[in-house]
Amino acid sequence: MNSNHSHPHHRSDLVRIATRAMSERGLEPEFPARVETELAAIKGPGSEVGPDIHDLTDLLWCSIDNDDSLDLDQLTVCEVLDQGVVRLWVAIADVDALVKKGSAIDGHALTNTTSVYTSARIFPMLPERLSTDLTSLNFAQDRLALVTEMVFNADASLAGATVYRARVRNKAKLDYDAVSAWIESDGALPAAAAAVPGMEAQLRTQDALAQQLRVRRRLEGSLELETFQPRAVFDGEQVVDIRQQVQNRARQLIEEVMIATNGCTARYLAGRGGASLRRVVRSPERWLRIVAVAQEYGETLPAEPDSKALEAFLAKRHQADPLRFPDLSLVIVRLMGSGEYVVETPGGPPIGHFGLAVRDYTHSTAPNRRFPDLITSRLLKAALAGKPQPYSNAELAELAQHCTRQEDSAQKVERRMRKSEAALLLESHVGQRFDAIVTGSTTDGIWVRIFTPPAEGKLVRGKTSLKVGDKVRVKLVATDVDRGFIDFVTTD
Repeated sequence: MNSNHSHPHHRSDLVRIATRAMSERGLEPEFPARVETELAAIKGPGSEVGPDIHDLTDLLWCSIDNDDSLDLDQLTVCEVLDQGVVRLWVAIADVDALVKKGSAIDGHALTNTTSVYTSARIFPMLPERLSTDLTSLNFAQDRLALVTEMVFNADASLAGATVYRARVRNKAKLDYDAVSAWIESDGALPAAAAAVPGMEAQLRTQDALAQQLRVRRRLEGSLELETFQPRAVFDGEQVVDIRQQVQNRARQLIEEVMIATNGCTARYLAGRGGASLRRVVRSPERWLRIVAVAQEYGETLPAEPDSKALEAFLAKRHQADPLRFPDLSLVIVRLMGSGEYVVETPGGPPIGHFGLAVRDYTHSTAPNRRFPDLITSRLLKAALAGKPQPYSNAELAELAQHCTRQEDSAQKVERRMRKSEAALLLESHVGQRFDAIVTGSTTDGIWVRIFTPPAEGKLVRGKTSLKVGDKVRVKLVATDVDRGFIDFVTTD
């Protein structure tokens, strides 16, 4: 175990560990030479013209993303019609305009199927010259996009939707935290929005619509979970902090709008009689285990899977005990099982997304970051042009399994790196005491989560009678950055 204060690890160590973790999980950390060759031949952004490509560059489009995001996949804009009706446009980057099926760049994207985000280094699915520039919906740049135009009634029910190709231009690059602070009256309207006449009203309308959509989904049984996903904060080579990402109004705005878009995309493809790659979370097989968990809290859930009853239980627990809610969320997420990709064909059995309480759901809104979205984009473009599907049903079935597998691998790398990041931050704090909460108790041992910084580790000595949820005082005794181990003992 390394707890040597004089030789702490650095960011470069995390990059090395992440690169190794990628390779061990069957992901390619670097772009092959053939990708670089192909990239060099691309001269600029996609520039197709034609009667099927609408010119929407004059609309007041904006992007809302993380403050450090450069791979901008989506833009939004809306207008208020009579009687509280709202028309909403969502533009998704047309990555396929530059990344063609079967190309070397497509081949690498297909291998990894997703960008892998670790604090020390991002492993992008596409070369950054594409994902952060030529296929990104960057500020003040004309870009090709696939647009979903939706009309919502005053009660936020969907009146109708259509999909088409367009050219768009981002008028304001905004970030979640600043927009959220402004919505909640904790900050000024971000300068990028204030510079655009009409943008303030736009954002108010989008927020109001998103909150209505959110309420509607909650009533249908959409699950409000709070997972523990802290990220390391760097100052140069040093890790200086670990912060938990907080859900906020701007994140909710984008989440709701994207869920709506993904539903419209799925229904559009189904309406055209084609197969689609759906993102599903099946009705939980281990529902009775979930029922047993609820019983531990004195709550009774029905014998058959029921997302509305589960959401009511979760909402009640969140209110009663916010401190322990992330740990309960994690238990429920594990019991529900992870999401997967499946092929849905017209007339085939519907599966749906149990956690989101939606019947039709595809991944279509992040083609710079996720391969299934690029597949969906190609299926949409073929349907719009009246051309045959670019993938056979057998090909799609194989891709669905591969994408599920690789996404699972990517998540394991990200989880693994969160442990090494926490170990790196804490290696200079060996001997210190912390308040903690017990998050897990198995035959392998007892796990605890400390609050400041938010990190999880193992109890290697001390009380053995502890139960999940117990508060405990612990002392940090050792860290191992390479293995992502953090060891505590209980103190009185």
